[in-house]
Amino acid sequence: MTSSSVPPRLSLDAQHAAFLESRFLAMPIAGAIAWTAIGIAGALLPLTFAVWAVFIGTGMIFYLGVGISRFTGEDLLGRRRKGNYFDQLFLLAVGSALLVYSIAIPFFLVDPTSLPLSVGVLTGLMWLPFSGLIRHWIGLFHGITRTVLVVAAWYAFPAERFVVIPAIIVAIYLVTIFVLARRGSQHVPQTLRSGTAGR
Repeated sequence: MTSSSVPPRLSLDAQHAAFLESRFLAMPIAGAIAWTAIGIAGALLPLTFAVWAVFIGTGMIFYLGVGISRFTGEDLLGRRRKGNYFDQLFLLAVGSALLVYSIAIPFFLVDPTSLPLSVGVLTGLMWLPFSGLIRHWIGLFHGITRTVLVVAAWYAFPAERFVVIPAIIVAIYLVTIFVLARRGSQHVPQTLRSGTAGR
């Protein structure tokens, strides 16, 4: 009786299908809000406070995303899909974005204006594995476009790095949110079909 009360472990295909049911909007919305605040701080505050805005704002994106997920209906922490392998991979990708501060901080100590560049590029790299996880091009678009434009803006606008770079990142987030919202509205029937075919 004890063994029958333990739910069977889902196959990887079933776990992936469950993972793909998410809309994945909470994190990019949180990122857009945080980088908007960073850009405003960069435009209005001295460099010292603009720097702190980058550290605090980007450090809070995940926690802000968890709060937003309550309104988007997402299971960002995988509580309803316990043990889902793809939720774990997603959270590891998010965690890897936090580890990049080990690169950003030493460069920041040499040149404080390097912070929007290093944090803007390095925290955007998680979008590449995310693209593979959801089998959609938007993650590649986000990561690659963000990297190219942020680096270009860092060279082109040396006096406005704390304003222009956040503006670029927010614009890319808005495109990402739009595409993911459309994907979410189109994905459910495909998931149902693939789930039926796998039985």
